[in-house]
Amino acid sequence: MQFTKMNGLGNDFVIVFGEQQLPANAAELAIATCNRYFGVGADGLVYILPSTQADFMMRIINSDGSEAEQCGNAIRCVAKYVSDRGYVSGDELTIETLGAGVQRVQLNKVDGVVTTVRVDMGKPILQGLQVPTTIDQETVVNQPIEIEGTTFHFTAVSMGNPHCVIYVDDARKFDFNTWGPKLEVHPLFPRKTNVEFVSVRSRDYTDMRVWERGAGPTLACGTGACATLVASVLNGKTDRAATVSLAGGELFIEWNEEDGHVYMTGPSEMVYDGTWLK
Repeated sequence: MQFTKMNGLGNDFVIVFGEQQLPANAAELAIATCNRYFGVGADGLVYILPSTQADFMMRIINSDGSEAEQCGNAIRCVAKYVSDRGYVSGDELTIETLGAGVQRVQLNKVDGVVTTVRVDMGKPILQGLQVPTTIDQETVVNQPIEIEGTTFHFTAVSMGNPHCVIYVDDARKFDFNTWGPKLEVHPLFPRKTNVEFVSVRSRDYTDMRVWERGAGPTLACGTGACATLVASVLNGKTDRAATVSLAGGELFIEWNEEDGHVYMTGPSEMVYDGTWLK
């Protein structure tokens, strides 16, 4: 299996191009290749496949073998891959995702090489049962959630995949490795959830650390950054455009008031090409 190792702000992936469909053993391959001691090492295995609706389709298998509906960092990597390798021309393309449909991507280039990618992430889903949570409300904002005698308050947002955004005093120092895995599988989330721990520095800047569903702690989460901005607007904490600082770097997120779409801008990087022999 030929692959390319890529990352978006340290959220890293094994990228595979050329398959016509998702292999039957994709889950087993993801577990093996993503292992950081006996494999390539990555947060997920990503297949770039043909699409009847868009230029390409993206399928993401997490490091635990489960499939993710969407991934903001992965879609930027996919866009850079197909552009830099010459599979598309121009500065725009469309990518089909499992959970968020077809998404439009704008490529920013220097000397023909993609440096940053701006993705139309679509409209956030806010209705409680659709996120999904077990809470039947139009929006789930600042909702208490108790676990092991500790109460947090969360806001639920779906960007094609579910997110639980929780505000803390200092996201950089918060013990998210303890609370993230417990909140991921809380009964309020029937399909589990990604968990973002956020502290707000100003109206246009937040810190965020993430526990990703199916992958654990990662250096960045694009959909999580989008969910963070949406939640911050709903809670009156930021303006509709802000920088979200993650462990691996920064993303610029906009929630456009006119079309209701969320736009994410950030970098992606190729690391190396390889061959999987096992």
